Amino acid sequence: MRFEVWAPEQTVRLRIGGTDRDMTRGDDGWWRLDVPGAGPGTDYAYVLDGNDAALPDPRSRWQPAGVHGPSRVYDHAAFVWTDGGWTGRQLPGSVLYELHVGTFTPQGTFDAAIDRLDHLVDLGVDLVQLLPVNAFNGDRNWGYDGACWYAPHEGYGGPDGLKRFVDACHGRGLGVVLDVVYNHFGPSGAYAPAFAPYLAASGSNPWGAAVNLDGPRADGVRRYILDSALAWLRDYHVDGLRLDAVHALVDHTATHLLEELATEVAALSAHLRRPLTLIAESDLNDPRLITPREAGGYGLQAQWDDDVHHALHALLTGERQGYYADFGSLDCLRTVLEGAFFHAGTWSSFRGRRHGRPVDRRTMPGHRFVAYLQNHDQIGNRAVGDRLSAVLSPGLLKVGATLLLTGPFTPMLFMGEEWAADTPWQFFTGHPEADLAEAVRRGRRREFAAHGWAEGDVPDPQDPATFARSTLDWSELDKPGHAELLDLHRRLIALRRERAELTDPDLSRVQVWHGEDVLVVRRGRCAVAANLSAESRTVGLRAPVGAVLLATEPGVLAGDDSVALPPESAVVVEYR
Repeated sequence: MRFEVWAPEQTVRLRIGGTDRDMTRGDDGWWRLDVPGAGPGTDYAYVLDGNDAALPDPRSRWQPAGVHGPSRVYDHAAFVWTDGGWTGRQLPGSVLYELHVGTFTPQGTFDAAIDRLDHLVDLGVDLVQLLPVNAFNGDRNWGYDGACWYAPHEGYGGPDGLKRFVDACHGRGLGVVLDVVYNHFGPSGAYAPAFAPYLAASGSNPWGAAVNLDGPRADGVRRYILDSALAWLRDYHVDGLRLDAVHALVDHTATHLLEELATEVAALSAHLRRPLTLIAESDLNDPRLITPREAGGYGLQAQWDDDVHHALHALLTGERQGYYADFGSLDCLRTVLEGAFFHAGTWSSFRGRRHGRPVDRRTMPGHRFVAYLQNHDQIGNRAVGDRLSAVLSPGLLKVGATLLLTGPFTPMLFMGEEWAADTPWQFFTGHPEADLAEAVRRGRRREFAAHGWAEGDVPDPQDPATFARSTLDWSELDKPGHAELLDLHRRLIALRRERAELTDPDLSRVQVWHGEDVLVVRRGRCAVAANLSAESRTVGLRAPVGAVLLATEPGVLAGDDSVALPPESAVVVEYR
């Protein structure tokens, strides 16, 4: 077994079997040592510059004793996969489903999540998007405090558990997208910066020190990130990565890290002969991220589109605080449904400046924008973690679901959204360090106090009850109201699959018009009409109606070129 670690400015020894062994440094800054007989299951650690502290491997594949414990040798080849016939899932035409392993089931493990996969198959989704699963300190976390960028969290089931989950998904025809965080290290247990200059000499983001992408020794740091991304795709068979907050990746080199990543992932995709998808989270509203490299872009396959969320959320709820200030009108929704971004080189009152860049509707396909009514951020970063089901009527929930799932973008649901789950999804942590726990607790309360919330109303993220409240209650599925919403989501996804117009990514073919409290979205020979009013409305469709394909409420009456809608309802029709 060869042990290797990059530490260009340190002296490194290997601690294994209770003894320290000298390693040999190469010209590339890598320390190496062959240890015959040290096979899978062997625990090891590294000792730097004569210090006695044993540190885990920055590239550890397995941390069974937690992020502060020794690393353990893991053999990727030992797992027996059953997905040899898996050819992947492309993003165009797909529906995403975001879930958090720790709160998806009461057990909070990969294996327990497998037991609920048939629900997702029955729902009709195509790609399961896991919130970050890499190892973190403590027993509960959103996942964005990850310390080990190569090792799945042991509490979820470790490396084999993640592989069993991906294998089970593929066996049911579901692809897997993994959320990964490369813009900062977690606050506890991240030892990579002790080995090499993984952190920038200056600069930070809201979550910690900036990662060194363009300073001295940055090539090794970039390689660390690229190899991590490739490992999830290759060794764990995942079908895509969601890249957290890429606007926080500070890179002034000629070839941005994201373009370099897209290039290497494209090469891996060609080798594996299955599609591999990179989805960016970005608040820049810059289509260059998802413009092909041949056209001068970075070459990512998609990005989250918060403008679609903000337009729908503000319209349906009436909220206008914070970044919702510019959103909420029907004309705003028309703008995003036709052109993806609302802020496209236009004034943003929240930022106090112009923001964004226009999307070319003729050349940019809509499937490259991931749209959602809810996600982990837009629920969990509310003061009390309340879902839309806590603030909207059942009728408006159905209208929102219809507009999302018949829209021109790649739709994404957040776990439990499909049945209007009553459980909140609150911000929770499980930091064992008292000082860190208190800092997070105070920071959370201070943040929302600035928005008028009383400290006592903001859940304590360290309280185990906050985590428990956020766990899905699967007994709700068959209860009145919940079952009705679940059935609607199933029918909407099925209709999306049946009608090519509803998966057509050509934004130039999307036509939207609106009146007082009503909206129509034309998608080829289909039209979606929505009534957001508490009163009945007749909506003009500008062409003869042939058939009603789906209605969210009974009592819809189709005329020659119009439709009469009950209050807070939506309908999908086919033109003659």
